[in-house]
Amino acid sequence: MIAKIKATPGQFDLSTDQIIALKQQGVPSGVIAAMLATASATAAPAASIDSPDWRVPHPAGIYLLKGEGAAAAMARIDPTTANQAKTGGMLGYMMTGGLASIKMKSVIPNAHARIHGTAARPEFYFYFDEANSSLSHGANTGSFIAGPAVTITSPNEFSLIRFDVKADRREARVGSFNIAGSKTGIMDKDRIAFSYDRVAPGVFRVRPDADLTPGEYGFLYSMSAGSGSGLYAGGVMSARVYDFAIGG
Repeated sequence: MIAKIKATPGQFDLSTDQIIALKQQGVPSGVIAAMLATASATAAPAASIDSPDWRVPHPAGIYLLKGEGAAAAMARIDPTTANQAKTGGMLGYMMTGGLASIKMKSVIPNAHARIHGTAARPEFYFYFDEANSSLSHGANTGSFIAGPAVTITSPNEFSLIRFDVKADRREARVGSFNIAGSKTGIMDKDRIAFSYDRVAPGVFRVRPDADLTPGEYGFLYSMSAGSGSGLYAGGVMSARVYDFAIGG
């Protein structure tokens, strides 16, 4: 009986009341244990790093869905830490007595992202740690833990931006400063709108609201900010960027 249970795919209704009823009917403990093991294996499919089916468990992270049909696959976007900042417009600031703004930019290394897509309206999937809590092995990669007391749980905590490409780096404006005051964070006009749907606990489908032109992009999450005075007071100094490229 146990061998047959192990060899035959199936699902068993094994609530506490059902297990008690089976015991009362004289079903051996070994048989019940085999039924429990089969039910657990059926309910917890193996995790995949590239399956295009969002229902298949994936390690926590951000994925770009690439290709179509049999060629479709998920590509996991590894985060890049942008811990370098630079300024621009200093001369204009000085010549206008502080009326013109100094621009603060966040910098990430390399001119191009490792993950490349071709669709103008790409589709992404965000897998947070909650998505893996039901796996039999209790997977929890911690990919979105931003600090000792902060865990990211929604795409709404990210900004989608386009980078300016330089010879050996990519830059994005994250603040400005002039005599009237300062602004920090992604500027509204630099932020690309996107929509998302929660398709399962901890799993979100994300798409830009408009087509993306060929270029370098990224989902940016601000990790920490500068604490100095003046220009860098509160300025973003460190960020986690999930970068990708679109187009040929």
